[in-house]
Amino acid sequence: MATTNASRTDVPTLAEIEEEMKSFEIAERKRLGLEERPATQWHDPNPQIFTKAQRAHTTILLGGLTIAQDAFVRAGLEGIGYQIEVLPCPDTKALHLGKEFGNRGQCNPTYFTVGNLIKRLVSLRDEDKLPVPEIVSRYVFMTAGACGPCRFGTYATEYRKALRDAGFEGFRVLLFQQQGGFKQATGSDVGLELTPRFFMQIVKAIVAGDVLNAIGYRIRPYEVTKGDTDAALERCKDIMCEALRTRKSSLLALRRCRKELERIPVDRLQAKPKVMIIGEFWAMTTEGDGNYHLQRFLEQEGAEVEVQAVSAWLLYMIWQGQRDTRRRLELKEKDEAGKGLAKRNAPKLLRRLWAADCALRFIFQTAAHCIGLKGFHLPDMEEVASLAQPHYDVELRGGEGHMEVGKLIEATRSHRAHMIVSVKPFGCMPSSGVSDGIQSLVATRHPEIIFCPVETTGDGAVNFQSRVLMCLFRARRKAREEYDIALKKRGLTAEEALVKCRSGRHPFAHAPHVTAGSAANMVLAMR
Repeated sequence: MATTNASRTDVPTLAEIEEEMKSFEIAERKRLGLEERPATQWHDPNPQIFTKAQRAHTTILLGGLTIAQDAFVRAGLEGIGYQIEVLPCPDTKALHLGKEFGNRGQCNPTYFTVGNLIKRLVSLRDEDKLPVPEIVSRYVFMTAGACGPCRFGTYATEYRKALRDAGFEGFRVLLFQQQGGFKQATGSDVGLELTPRFFMQIVKAIVAGDVLNAIGYRIRPYEVTKGDTDAALERCKDIMCEALRTRKSSLLALRRCRKELERIPVDRLQAKPKVMIIGEFWAMTTEGDGNYHLQRFLEQEGAEVEVQAVSAWLLYMIWQGQRDTRRRLELKEKDEAGKGLAKRNAPKLLRRLWAADCALRFIFQTAAHCIGLKGFHLPDMEEVASLAQPHYDVELRGGEGHMEVGKLIEATRSHRAHMIVSVKPFGCMPSSGVSDGIQSLVATRHPEIIFCPVETTGDGAVNFQSRVLMCLFRARRKAREEYDIALKKRGLTAEEALVKCRSGRHPFAHAPHVTAGSAANMVLAMR
């Protein structure tokens, strides 16, 4: 017994074991160069300096609109002296990179956007063998900001954090605020000059992309030979890019595009359901993994897709400026002025905003006429606001605000679509509140509409597409019934209508709007 007790005195205590382990950890950290640094408050240096002298050897990375519009913006800015590179449409790999280097709780557009940027920078570093300091000095990234609760536009600091963690500390992110200009170097020595010429190139690129996309979605579902429309659209993109890059007439370029498109043989007497896509701006605009290729998926399933014009978003920005100015004029003894607008000429501002609205609509309709897009009109923002107001206060901002509600009601009342898909990315607070909350009440009050709210997560395509297909089944049946009623009204069979309706074989044919389906409208327009 005495011997046993004596041997136990040689066993180290728990405190001694922990002390030895701690010493070993410190030694290993020192050997591996992982010494602990004293904790300090992190500070975002926010590098944004981009001067005129840097312009010649600096490439601006951008993206985020439709594929056509990104290409046109690049060509337009190259035409006035900038070096531009458009990032490809974000894919699932970009999403994974965004989640790897970004903080938790961000919305999908942010993950896709920053991941897409990191993907390109890693390619420059690992495949093109450019040193990181050279990448940081020769490239900048331009992205959009936003107001209200939309977190996508408030994540510039998160972008820089992700870039730092990916090994690109100091990379410049230029943030374009929708209502505040570029947050970058101030003064006269700025690399990105926001001149009227700059904005005119942007507007021409956006409008040209809108009309080309719209007419492509009209023609492609009815093409006789699969692939004709896409091939013609690629030729059209080349024509427009050349015109914008050389600063030649965009209208003449659109007329050349019209000649390319009018060669496509079509058969419009097909009872296809028309599906309108609304929802969060990025999710309904992107054409890749961000919304599971929603537009092409619907077309592959036999639908005609109606997309929202990016030009309508510009009109929404103008409308907000007009409304806010008028509201501030109602204030009394505020802002150091009796009318609530100290040091500002409110009537002059309202006239400018009105002129901007009219000019944008005129440019859009002129472009639509040149390319052969008939019967496509930008929304009346006052009407959209008045329709939405009883359900969603138009003073609430963030995302598309009240527009999604107004669009749904307007499309339902005017019979513009058989089915409406409201697409939103996972984590989008404004759009989730509207499509899952407010729109459920609107859909209850308008039971005739087929409303399909869906959410993208980046990795749930099967569930997403299954939900869309369930609603699309009803929309197909509705389109078929509508077409049969139109034939009955005209006393025709489907075969007789096909022989009689010669205009239905023209790619630009567009019958007066009576009901949702294009084929039914063509039959009803027969004499």
